[in-house]
Amino acid sequence: MPAIYSTSAAAPDYALEELRKESTMGSEGTTVQRDIRRIDLSNFAARKAEITEQLWSAATEIGFFQIDHHGISNAEIDDAFALSESFFAQPARTKAQWPLSRNAGWESLSQIRPSTGTADQKESYQITRPRMAGLWPSEQELPGFQQAALAFEAKCWQVGMQVLSCFADRLGFDSDFFARAHAPDSPHYQSTLRMLHYFAQDGAHTPGTWRAGAHTDFDCLTLLFQRPGQGGLQVLPGKEMQGRAWTPVEPAQGVITCNIGDMLMRWSDDQLPSNFHRVKHPAAHEYQGARYSLAFFCQANEDVVIRSPGGKYPDITAAEYLKQRISANFSNKY
Repeated sequence: MPAIYSTSAAAPDYALEELRKESTMGSEGTTVQRDIRRIDLSNFAARKAEITEQLWSAATEIGFFQIDHHGISNAEIDDAFALSESFFAQPARTKAQWPLSRNAGWESLSQIRPSTGTADQKESYQITRPRMAGLWPSEQELPGFQQAALAFEAKCWQVGMQVLSCFADRLGFDSDFFARAHAPDSPHYQSTLRMLHYFAQDGAHTPGTWRAGAHTDFDCLTLLFQRPGQGGLQVLPGKEMQGRAWTPVEPAQGVITCNIGDMLMRWSDDQLPSNFHRVKHPAAHEYQGARYSLAFFCQANEDVVIRSPGGKYPDITAAEYLKQRISANFSNKY
């Protein structure tokens, strides 16, 4: 069996080609139930060693895991979803005032994945703190939006850094290594909160299209919030890539679904795998309405150097690495 990951610590061309064949033929492949582990972060300081072992095991074996008791309340999550829905309810001509550029702003039907060659059937609004000039709704348009969005983004950052501190411990870094690498007070900060709206379905869709085509994430760690009843996320462990058997990850109240991204895969000398995932269209018997999700991407600051602990990869700044990954996957809007 050929290696799943290339020497560039990212999804190899042949893997994307296989997924492209499957997607463009309208096939969803097969599904199989796997253990997407749910890890309790309560009493974190006292239980950190135990939590670290649980996170490492889940991340290395499948690349995806879920966390609860993470410090963000259900009410805060519900408020963030309400905020997102209020944004997407604005007319397209209003949202067009804030066009996507370098991971900040609004886009609709513009992301074309290499795995599908078609646009994801969604719209999104991305918040990257230093890049938001001219991209916020006004107080007249959406009162309190900016303040509330930034408060939720800060909560996500705290949880992300807590999880990453565990991976830092296992990789032999200082516990606060990744917190320094993602410092939010830096002008080079590039972690992103992304609000997503997948359009409602009528039971039919254009063959070859997906709500989100199969892809890996480019960051260190992704935190994903889903609404109960609004499913569709599926994951594919790299070690089982050739079988192309996908596992659904069902939403649950208050639970954050996490996955390792390409950046941390490289930073860990491939010990932590960044795996494919996608969002499928609902089947005829499933909920057909809009799907909303919230994703926080922990992306190291632009000036941080990603240095391979074992010398497997050459040094590269996070800015250059992210640019390379986006350029390889999208021709627009970075």
